[in-house]
Amino acid sequence: MTDRTTPGVGSEAQGSGAKGPEELREQIEQTRSQLGDTVEELAGKMDVKGRARARAADLRDKAGAMTVQLRSTAAQAGHTAHDRATQARHTVQDKATQVGHKVQDRATRTGHQTQDRATKAGHELQHRVEHSVPQPARGVVQAAVRHPRPALVIGAALAAVVVVSWRYPKK
Repeated sequence: MTDRTTPGVGSEAQGSGAKGPEELREQIEQTRSQLGDTVEELAGKMDVKGRARARAADLRDKAGAMTVQLRSTAAQAGHTAHDRATQARHTVQDKATQVGHKVQDRATRTGHQTQDRATKAGHELQHRVEHSVPQPARGVVQAAVRHPRPALVIGAALAAVVVVSWRYPKK
């Protein structure tokens, strides 16, 4: 290190020399200060443990910042997914409501059509009863048309009596 000269100080000392003892003292003081800084830098570079601690602290800070960023990104993704799911739910509900209304309209139309057909059939049957059935049986047939359940029960009972009497005749 004897070859190296400090810029400014060494060049003045070599080139022009000190003009007096006071100036020489200032140059020496500057050289000492610069030498102290250089030694301090070298000591810092040689402090492996301290540098490792500083590096670990830097890495911890970076990891903490990355954790915060990842949490924020995950929260954002969660909100986006929730919003999309809500939108999808509303879309499905709207479509289900529309389909429900269509089904209800069709069922109502079909019910009205069936009711109209039944009414027409009833009128047709009434017309036939009035014109085709002989007068003595007309009242019974009209009652059976108006109230079909009792007529069906009575008819079934009569059919059962006929079958039993035919199947098991008296001897």
